[in-house]
Amino acid sequence: MKNLNFKNAVPYLAAIVIFILIAIFYFSPLLEGKKMLQSDIVNHQGASKEIVDYRNQTGEEALWTNSMFGGMPAYQISVKYSSNIIGFFDNIFKLWLPHPANLVFLYFLGFFFLLLVLKVDPWLAIAGAIGFALSSYFFIILEAGHNSKAHAIGYIAPVLAGIILTFRKKYIWGGIITALFLSLELQANHPQITYYMVLIALIIGIFELAESIRKKYFSSFLLSVGIISVAVVFALLTNISSLWATYEYGKFTIRGKSELTSNLENKTSGLDKDYATQWSYGIGETMTLLIPDFYGGSSSVKISENSKIVEALKANNIPESTIRQFTSQPSSFIYWGSQPFTSGPVYVGAIIFFLFVLGLMIVKGPLKWGLLVATILSIVLSWGHNFMAVTDFFLNYFPMYNKFRAVSMTLVIAEVTIPLLAILAVKEIFDNLKDQKRLFKALKIAFIIVGGIALIFAMVPGMFLDFIGPHDDIMKQYQFPDWLVQSVHDERLSLVRKDAIRALVFVFITAGLIWALLFSKLKKQYVPFILMALILADMVIVNKRYVNNDSFTSKSKVANPYEPTPADEQILLDKSQNYRVLNLTVSTYNDARTSYFHKSIGGYHGAKLRRYQELIDNQIDNNNMQVLNMLNTKYIIFSDKDQRQVVQQNPDALGNAWFVKAYKIVDNPDEEIKALTNFTPKDTVIIDKRWEKALSSYSPGRDSLDVIKLEDYKPNHLTYSYQSKNNGLAVFSEIYYPMGWNVTVDGKSAFHFRVNYVLRGMVLPAGAHKVEFRFHPDAYFIGEKISLISSILLLALLILFAGIEIRKAIRKNS
Repeated sequence: MKNLNFKNAVPYLAAIVIFILIAIFYFSPLLEGKKMLQSDIVNHQGASKEIVDYRNQTGEEALWTNSMFGGMPAYQISVKYSSNIIGFFDNIFKLWLPHPANLVFLYFLGFFFLLLVLKVDPWLAIAGAIGFALSSYFFIILEAGHNSKAHAIGYIAPVLAGIILTFRKKYIWGGIITALFLSLELQANHPQITYYMVLIALIIGIFELAESIRKKYFSSFLLSVGIISVAVVFALLTNISSLWATYEYGKFTIRGKSELTSNLENKTSGLDKDYATQWSYGIGETMTLLIPDFYGGSSSVKISENSKIVEALKANNIPESTIRQFTSQPSSFIYWGSQPFTSGPVYVGAIIFFLFVLGLMIVKGPLKWGLLVATILSIVLSWGHNFMAVTDFFLNYFPMYNKFRAVSMTLVIAEVTIPLLAILAVKEIFDNLKDQKRLFKALKIAFIIVGGIALIFAMVPGMFLDFIGPHDDIMKQYQFPDWLVQSVHDERLSLVRKDAIRALVFVFITAGLIWALLFSKLKKQYVPFILMALILADMVIVNKRYVNNDSFTSKSKVANPYEPTPADEQILLDKSQNYRVLNLTVSTYNDARTSYFHKSIGGYHGAKLRRYQELIDNQIDNNNMQVLNMLNTKYIIFSDKDQRQVVQQNPDALGNAWFVKAYKIVDNPDEEIKALTNFTPKDTVIIDKRWEKALSSYSPGRDSLDVIKLEDYKPNHLTYSYQSKNNGLAVFSEIYYPMGWNVTVDGKSAFHFRVNYVLRGMVLPAGAHKVEFRFHPDAYFIGEKISLISSILLLALLILFAGIEIRKAIRKNS
């Protein structure tokens, strides 16, 4: 070991320290024992309460919950896939740091590793990692509680590193790194982010293919693709239980194809178009990549005391107390983009954006073209309903694209590709300082383009923008006088001007830095440190507008975000095992609070069962009480004239199960859901003709003494007892889901089918018997066994080749 030079390790150790310090000090309330209050995590606590309670009580996974939307699989809510032992590496890469500093550290570390694979100087790679990690959206999603999204973003860069390493003929380690980090990427469980990562990899691969054909190393390319494919298989098998369950479940959710034939022009084989494109970035809004508050920033920002709005309020003699009240509350009217609302813009940084444009002119090779195409595609797709020519094509023809909502999220691709090419531009300058003429010419052009754009909007923003937004009707609702509306427009203009000036300043300083390097006014080794400081100054100030110390609160409030209301306490006095609650005092179908205390008709989830959503749209929203009765809606919470919550018990709720007198056969799903409009579920059941054969042993009728009741309730195991004089047709007030629910009668396998569009039905034999429903999906139980085997094999390969490399290093330095 005598030849080991520990000085070589200094930049790598420094990188770890720098990343930790930035992450911790940005979220300095962590040092005070506080936690970030994340709205989506609060919703998650409500949505997952039944699942978590069951896990804590039994040590098992429920895999199903009845606390939301009548009942649904738990796969995308809360399931632990403990067989994937590769997940242990996740904590290592996050250094067991407190949340959310751990995810920001992962941002840093992953991108740093990618730049090292691309042979970027370690000190410059630190600057690049800072530029990537501090992209505004990556912090905004943390504040919102989109942890799985942030987690998946953190692994994009190292997966790409493994793929690129494989294309660079480092076959073994490229394959292992790809398999390892792709396993962790998939475990993060955000398919939409993984999909965007695959798009980047495919585009890079296409340009790599073209280069291999041009330079005649196609066989090497095929070998690389083969190894990457093996790595992908390992990663898929390691996560097979979650992937299998998600794929299986997805076909039955709003992300799967509807069987209804209405409104076909808005439908795809996945999400409806208007739902998928609801969050679409405006075409002009793309300028936020360079000028953050180009469209007003956040739609929940507090008005500054130095704003044009406050100036107007004072000029019109509005009392100070009214002004203070006006400025103390978040305002939704400063943002004037096309999205329904936003927590902040996608800002990659003026410095990074300028270096990206410079990179387009000086970086060579297929990777540059891949990054450019990926960036353009990302931006165009983010426009969504603002550019339907492209959006329609992708929704209709591009595999799986229509499974995802919020198309503005495609800008995550640009947030990877822009900083990557930006740092490769600086690397190109470092490597070719003697090519001064070419580099200086490119520098001038980049400065004219980017600096010119910033200068125009700093001087005459009103020449191109009218500052009138699609949601400005809110000001009419608040009865803003004309002078106040004008002050809002003036404030929007002021925000653009201020941010354009700051962008121009950072572009000018960065251009000056590169000029000084080119003309030997500054030594190369100082540039990374200056870049680190500049990028931090640029990004942290902007990010603090949207995510700051106000985002934190006490641990106790985060741990216990819900307190029962008097209405909740009244309902909870009912110790019946299983009934549902309709809460009309909240946004029923975007509410997790009710699910925390009760089994809710509503809920909060982006992948509810499609048939249940169609039941909401076609029947529940039309106040069909018979449908609420069949869903065993025992309690309804509403507001009285004084806005107090009042509980009303529904005496017509049909209970957990009942026998009917008759059935009605319908030809298709359209007729089935329409038939629910006028029927009496206590006596009649609506059945699709595909289940008609299941009724062969049943003759219509019901004895007055026939009875069926729920004896024992668990979310994944329901036990009923019944007494029936003849074969009876029973309806169970439980949501039908065909993949995993098994039913037995006295321990013998039986058959159940879908009735009343969303519920379960059975023909039961005469006599006294016990019926049991168990949720035992193969996707989870078989998948977990496969996952364990695959993860053990992957871990063994990693240990084996790591051992070989260590032995080589020891021999070399002995």
